[in-house]
Amino acid sequence: MNLTKNFKQLSKKDVSIAGGKGASLGEITRAGMPVPPGFVVLAGAFERFLEETNIAADIEAILKKVNHKDVNSVDKASAEIRRIILDEKIPVDIQSEIMESLTLLTTPHPTLSRKGRGGHTDQFFAVRSSATAEDSKTASWAGELETYLNVTEKNILTSVKKCWSSLFTPRAIFYRFEKKLHKNKVSVAVVVQKMVQSEISGISFTVHPVTKDYGQMVIEAGLGLGEAIVGGMITPDTYIIHKNDFSILDINVSEQSFAIVKTASGKNINKKLSKAAGGKQKLTGKQIVELAKICKNIEKHYKHPQDIEWAYQKGQFYITQSRPITTL
Repeated sequence: MNLTKNFKQLSKKDVSIAGGKGASLGEITRAGMPVPPGFVVLAGAFERFLEETNIAADIEAILKKVNHKDVNSVDKASAEIRRIILDEKIPVDIQSEIMESLTLLTTPHPTLSRKGRGGHTDQFFAVRSSATAEDSKTASWAGELETYLNVTEKNILTSVKKCWSSLFTPRAIFYRFEKKLHKNKVSVAVVVQKMVQSEISGISFTVHPVTKDYGQMVIEAGLGLGEAIVGGMITPDTYIIHKNDFSILDINVSEQSFAIVKTASGKNINKKLSKAAGGKQKLTGKQIVELAKICKNIEKHYKHPQDIEWAYQKGQFYITQSRPITTL
């Protein structure tokens, strides 16, 4: 198996093959942080796919013609490249390696899966793009590439192709030119991770992102899946914590009108929340301190301020992403 690797086989040194996200998840898994299990479809699989389907030259030709200052030119190129990628079949050996890794991942996990009828396990996955030029201390591809939640075994291969093609979204094409990466080789790996059906989720900054105070940490929290916060769809609660003694310096509760949740069929929906449910404090003081300690340990491990995505399900915190804070 040389085109996929389990998180435990990866570290922060593997950005060139697993992308920023994949390498980071490997690193913090090995450091003993509570990360939902998963594997990475390495960038080499995408490169092999391009090579064996003979579409690399077509993509390059389209990109060469792009005028990045013209929105229509970028949109047109993006649509064309993404259609080319999605129309091609993944080579059989790559398909079977991905499915083999998925089988190893689907052994029942007590808190992240539930038994369905007949003793089978209902498995849902988060499938995330992970660019190999990603998340250095000065540049971040976060938000430029795509993530698919509650993916099933049946549509895993299509989701992998969608992630590959998201290297060519209009935003990602703009970003290449803006960061002068259009002449560099940028590839993409894909993270496949057991889905946490989070009751609460959010982001934590181990240094105050606005005041740049290294003695303070900020936690943002919302109900449901984290895409609502990451995508800027809701205003989360904000908690400010003192990093030395974990005292809570400020609590700002926001009213949330809806939460993204999974239906029984695996579809993500926006569930309307009552004023009482959406207006209450999302994390208790005890939970805030517990999460702050985990985040401080991650910062200590990396020796650099971190921007961390987290989820909370059935009494347990999970870390789903950690990257350097790029704005300091």
